[in-house]
Amino acid sequence: MNAETSSLTSDRIAETLEVLRRVTPRIHCITNAVAQSFTANVLLALGAVPSMTIAPEEVAGFASSADALLINLGTLDETRRVAIPNALGAAQDAKRPIVLDPVFVNRSEIRCAFARDLLTERPTLLRANREEMTALFPSREPFKALGDTATILAMTGAEDQIGASGRTIRLGNGNPLLARVTATGCAGGAVMAAFLAVEPDPVIAAAIGVSVFNIAGEIAAERASGPGSLVPALLDALYMLDGQDVSKRLNIIEQREGARA
Repeated sequence: MNAETSSLTSDRIAETLEVLRRVTPRIHCITNAVAQSFTANVLLALGAVPSMTIAPEEVAGFASSADALLINLGTLDETRRVAIPNALGAAQDAKRPIVLDPVFVNRSEIRCAFARDLLTERPTLLRANREEMTALFPSREPFKALGDTATILAMTGAEDQIGASGRTIRLGNGNPLLARVTATGCAGGAVMAAFLAVEPDPVIAAAIGVSVFNIAGEIAAERASGPGSLVPALLDALYMLDGQDVSKRLNIIEQREGARA
């Protein structure tokens, strides 16, 4: 992969967004009960297709036939606890990208231990905030903790950082109003899964997902009068997002190349 194709640019984001809308990948989401409806609507607005079943007896078929899998631990009930390994194994066998979003592992050692077990299966992407990363890797810097494993890390916050194998992309898009609506972070993980389904470089795919969602969030926040009007504005912004919006707003703080995917 040459230097040009391994870099994040506004043109590359716009081109990949066009590919996603043309391909309409199906993303299977095992997500929390609070986030299910919003996540499905975000994927549809983006141009992807959601499937959401958590039934243990059928989830493997859904995961293996989808184009990517999202595992979100926001409500880790017994049904999801059984369904998640079934879906993860099926997605791995089918060589589908997998996003793990270990929501609130910093609040529950039981959940944290479950997430660590899932990490041994080397999902494509681990998406978490600083507190969740610290809980998973209490004595190590998160971007060093997984060493040379294939898992990409995306640490979200006021500044988003994506990296693996010496590669780092730091991004500064977003708006604080997004944090005033439940499930925006969870839906952002699904957006990242959607781009992993159509972009072969997982670091770039993750960065595109973060950028697209947060740029749409900026646009929505400018149009909204508060959290209640942010949700429809965000769905509209994702649906209407184009290359001009991306070029105007993309905020790359740093992009450092290392070993490439």
